[in-house]
Amino acid sequence: MEQHQPAIVVDHVSKHFSLKHTHSMKEAFIGWTKGKKLRSDFTALNDLSFDVAEGESVALLGYNGSGKSTMLKIMSGVMPPDEGTVMTRGRVAGLIEVGAGFHPDLTGRENVYLNAAILGMKQHEIDAIFEQIVDFAEIREFLDQEVKYYSSGMFMRLAFSVAIHVELDILLVDEILSVGDAPFREKCRLKFQEMIAQNKTMVVVSHDMEMVRELCGRGIVIKRGKKHFDGPIEQAIEYLGSEDYQLAE
Repeated sequence: MEQHQPAIVVDHVSKHFSLKHTHSMKEAFIGWTKGKKLRSDFTALNDLSFDVAEGESVALLGYNGSGKSTMLKIMSGVMPPDEGTVMTRGRVAGLIEVGAGFHPDLTGRENVYLNAAILGMKQHEIDAIFEQIVDFAEIREFLDQEVKYYSSGMFMRLAFSVAIHVELDILLVDEILSVGDAPFREKCRLKFQEMIAQNKTMVVVSHDMEMVRELCGRGIVIKRGKKHFDGPIEQAIEYLGSEDYQLAE
């Protein structure tokens, strides 16, 4: 049986945040004089470890606040872990936040070149795929408009189109398709299938169980930053809806 090298290695990763309980200096001062707690620590990821093989499609599952999006941001390099390490093999493209990495005062055309360059492409490489990006995004009439005037759907279509047309090895997707309309979501679904056939590695965060069933063969279920299940996607979805997950600490 063919053995694939890991494309992603998550090794004992933890991430902590400090949460403020005041909204202004005045409120903080009054709270301090009354002896109230002004901050509290929150652990988003707690000693999380897993590998993703080259060509594998994996869903990160869990309820809101479980740490899924934080894990994707660390995998993409948007933020560092506080403990542990994440190693990736090849070029990583992340669809993590709508419009992330777009400069609001640049046009759609300029942002295509900027984002593709950030992902490591040279200008002649971007030139070669530019028309494909624009056609897929369906925003040609707004291409030379500053993106600060784009709707969230237009942002999403352009960001998605750039990410899937550049040369990538790993694609990270976080609920981004929830913004698109039905015809565009179907087009994206078909593009995902094409990428799977090309043996691209994918990590998907979504509450759409039908989509993760179709795209992913494996599911990792986390709660409060800890891994509680790692296995076949149907079993992962079943575990997510089980009493065991509800009661897990």
